[in-house]
Amino acid sequence: MALVINTNVAASSAATTLQVTNAALQKSLGKLSSGNRIQDPSDDAGGLAVSVKMQSALKRNSAVQANVGNAISFLQTQDGALKTSGDILNRISELKSLYGDITKSASDKTNYNKEFLELKAQLTALTAEKFNGVSLFGSSSPGSVVITEDGSQSVALSASDLSSNVTSITGASALSGLSIGTVTNAIATVASSRAVNGAQSSRLQFANSMLSINATNLQAANSRIADTDIASESTAFARFQILSQAGTAMLAQANASPQIALKLIG
Repeated sequence: MALVINTNVAASSAATTLQVTNAALQKSLGKLSSGNRIQDPSDDAGGLAVSVKMQSALKRNSAVQANVGNAISFLQTQDGALKTSGDILNRISELKSLYGDITKSASDKTNYNKEFLELKAQLTALTAEKFNGVSLFGSSSPGSVVITEDGSQSVALSASDLSSNVTSITGASALSGLSIGTVTNAIATVASSRAVNGAQSSRLQFANSMLSINATNLQAANSRIADTDIASESTAFARFQILSQAGTAMLAQANASPQIALKLIG
């Protein structure tokens, strides 16, 4: 190799190599510090596109799961009111039976009627119960609940018109105007409403479990694409550090080579 002083080819080559090594070192440092494998779209354009879509799906899945959870809470609250209504109706049927006892005095029957009126008032109050401002009971469905991230499936909550179911009870002014058959029919209707409520609540709970499984799978899939393999990357980082140190030393050595020419002409 010719000994020249105007052009230091060795130094230029060493500088270029060092520049590439330091760029790789900085990128590796970024991956380790952020935990993200894809620091720039150019690192993995296809992987980035898939990761972005998966992250969007995860957010939708989380929102749907929150909605399903709220719907379950709505049904649980509704069932609590239905159960209480059933308990009240059972007590009213008991009072009606006691009221018919020929050994009871007029005063006894008056007391039974007082309790009946209080229970009837509570039954009426239950028909107006709400969950976060939404009526628990009505003649129309409260709406449909989407149960999948892509919105392809939903559950239409059934209407539960407690007011109509117990109107024959709340419309009575006294136990004397009420028949056992009327009360037992109301009890059966409320029990049927609870069965529908339970069936829909069961489905929503299974849907909620499936959403949790989907979230876990989406997170795992996205992690494989977007997350840094710390073990592998730390090994690469150590390698780039050594190469950077070696490159720096060799660049210094290459820069010193023209000094030999100076000695020859000195």
